[in-house]
Amino acid sequence: MTTEIYIPIKTLCSHYKVETSFFQGLNEYGLIEITSVEQSPCVHKNNIKGLEAMIRLHHDLDINFEGIDTVLNLLEKINDLQEELVATKNRLRIFEE
Repeated sequence: MTTEIYIPIKTLCSHYKVETSFFQGLNEYGLIEITSVEQSPCVHKNNIKGLEAMIRLHHDLDINFEGIDTVLNLLEKINDLQEELVATKNRLRIFEE
C-alpha cells in the first residue's frame, strides 16, 4: 500500500477547518471510508471531490449525515436518469432518420 495516494485526516481537518469527529461521523454513517496508513487515519485522494461536497452540504446548508446521504443518493439518481435520457434520445434519432 503506497502512502502517496492517501491523505491524512489531520491534514484534511486543518485544510477544511473541520473537526476530526466530522470525518468519523461520515465514516460511521458509511459516506466515506477511512483507512489507516502507518497508524494514521487517512482518506483516499480519489474521494476528495465527494468529500468536499459533503463538507459544503454540512457547513453551508447545515445538513446532517442522514441528509447528506439522501442528497447524494438523489444526485446519483438524477445523473442516472440523465444518462438514460441521453441514451433514449440517441435511440429515438435512429427511428426519426
